[in-house]
Amino acid sequence: MSIFVKDASDQTAIDTIRALAADVVFKANSGHPGAPMGLAAAAHVLFSRFITANPKDSKWFNRDRFVLSNGHACALLYILLHLLGYKLSLDDLKAFRQVDSKTPGHPEYHHTHGVEVTTGPLGQGFANAVGIAIAEAHLGATFNKEGFPVVSNHTYVFCGDGCLMEGVASEAASLAGHQQLGNLIVIYDDNHISIDGDTNVAFTEDVGKRFEAYGWQVLTVKNGNTDYEAIYNSIVEAKKVTNKPTIIKLETIIGFGSKQQGTHGVHGSPLKKDDIAALKTAIGFNPNESFVVPQQTRDTYAKIGERGAAAQQKWEALLTAYGQKYPAEHKELTRRIRGDLPEGWEKKLPVFKVGDPAVASRKLSEIVLTAIHSTLPELLGGSADLTGSNLTRVKGDVDFQPPSTGLGNYAGRYFRYGVREHAMGAIMNGLATYGAIIPFGGTFLNFVSYAAGAVRLSALSGHQVIWVATHDSIGLGEDGPTHQPVETVAHLRATPNLHVWRPADGNETSAAYLVSLTSRQTPSVLSLSRQNLPQLEGSSIDLAAKGGYVLREVQGKEDLTIVSTGSEVTIAVDAASKLSSSGYKVRVVSLPSWEVFDSQSLEYRLSVLRSGAPILSVEAYSTLGWERYSHEQFGLSGWGSSGPYDQVYAKFGLTGANIADIGKKTIDFHKKKGGEVISPLIKAF
Repeated sequence: MSIFVKDASDQTAIDTIRALAADVVFKANSGHPGAPMGLAAAAHVLFSRFITANPKDSKWFNRDRFVLSNGHACALLYILLHLLGYKLSLDDLKAFRQVDSKTPGHPEYHHTHGVEVTTGPLGQGFANAVGIAIAEAHLGATFNKEGFPVVSNHTYVFCGDGCLMEGVASEAASLAGHQQLGNLIVIYDDNHISIDGDTNVAFTEDVGKRFEAYGWQVLTVKNGNTDYEAIYNSIVEAKKVTNKPTIIKLETIIGFGSKQQGTHGVHGSPLKKDDIAALKTAIGFNPNESFVVPQQTRDTYAKIGERGAAAQQKWEALLTAYGQKYPAEHKELTRRIRGDLPEGWEKKLPVFKVGDPAVASRKLSEIVLTAIHSTLPELLGGSADLTGSNLTRVKGDVDFQPPSTGLGNYAGRYFRYGVREHAMGAIMNGLATYGAIIPFGGTFLNFVSYAAGAVRLSALSGHQVIWVATHDSIGLGEDGPTHQPVETVAHLRATPNLHVWRPADGNETSAAYLVSLTSRQTPSVLSLSRQNLPQLEGSSIDLAAKGGYVLREVQGKEDLTIVSTGSEVTIAVDAASKLSSSGYKVRVVSLPSWEVFDSQSLEYRLSVLRSGAPILSVEAYSTLGWERYSHEQFGLSGWGSSGPYDQVYAKFGLTGANIADIGKKTIDFHKKKGGEVISPLIKAF
């Protein structure tokens, strides 16, 4: 359909959305009615004429994706999902922003049927959508054949001024323009209002020119509240351009139809009762009734849902025919859509033995990626302009690039994110939520902090995203404190549903990838060293995959257990050997992942960190959190220092000799203190 045909039901449907938005927020006495009311027309035109999705099967793979980046306007999304027939009832709308409801204060992935990504922090949804569009482009280039467009959806986004003020959206928009993502269409709610009032107090740039500079097609709709034909035509024009993403500047009046329309007063507060009554009277609704959906609107949206179901049925027939002509590709695509890993893939993981060369764990990571790369084609990796440092690119890999650039193609599996850590994290979330892809991205561990917002949403949403975070400690040496993470890992370990790995050798690095690739709803951060690490006696993939294990055991009752991670495990072993030569019995425990260790049985954990002798933790980070696993903690209380890594370690006492001295002091203190030494794992609850 290329010409707008007005339907008699259009106005009623748009009025229904506006009235429901007012009712939903009023009943909760909390929320944002303004943007939903201002975007009602655009939402109706988009969903009634363009978006193809099946409310009865919200995970149908080739559906169009819709991302509400301005997540505070979620009442609009919930209303649309209800009208379309997703698993969201009128009672769910009435429970908006209430405990355990399906309609929380911002959209949450996995929580509400039909929500594609968790959007709350502004700009994140925009960047997620870039990742979703990249996923479609990559999978389409990988699997589509002539006459068989089995991956062919569009990604549509609503965003507001706040999203476009956030740096993460700018990073992602720049990259989307470079990647020529013609399947990405953004509708920008240009209403000139934010919480502080008119955006002229802080946001006076020419957004259109900015996006033109990024390489986007920029379209404008002057009247986004009542010019339905212009809204329609702009989306038609957007779909015509296939080598550029499109942003449509939709000029709207926030809170359209209310007494406070066009003011910040309608942005984040419910309308007054008399205002709602006047609104309903003006549109011909009964002012004394709430949560009313006219049958005409129900019928209209039921037909939209039926259209989506028919499209899915047609696609499934296409997929079946594809399987008959291209059985190998069909088997691979459907496996990846299901989320299954290839049978026996883990046998490709490298196994290391004592005597093998000492290698930095960032290099060990590269060895693992190289070994599994051909077996796991769903791995789509990249780096934030640190490829040579992160070692994330497998030799001979093809870059994901627009074919017109001559730099690669869309079927390429290596992604050049540029110096854009935050966008990389948010884009990886989009890749993960699309499906059939497991994304990984590299940067220095310290700069994962730049992407903290995206990492948090990975964990909250359960996105399987893998961070290859190299240069993991003061061991990176000469770059100094600005690059040396001291507090970073404490923050990451405090994040629920996030696996933080700090492997001490090759087998532990293989274990980190094993668990990361099989943890389907948990993101992972692999903290990897710049300096070389020896292969440790007693390590194994199976043991390390438990998150913690006894690396060095003793006969009889020990005097001390030293627990450590990563590059400091070797120091702990050295200290134990020195103490042993003085007649002490010292165990060494490697704890590469606290979170994975915590998921083991209490019986197992107590066999590793047992009662009977003091436990000393050693790590080149802040000691925050180590009291959960040790009686005494040795680490850093301040920033690092610039210089050769071995000299930096010596400066802060991270040597076998000094840890042996600290260990002896720990033993003597607890002997003098007397009494039974109880494992720190034993708690009241």
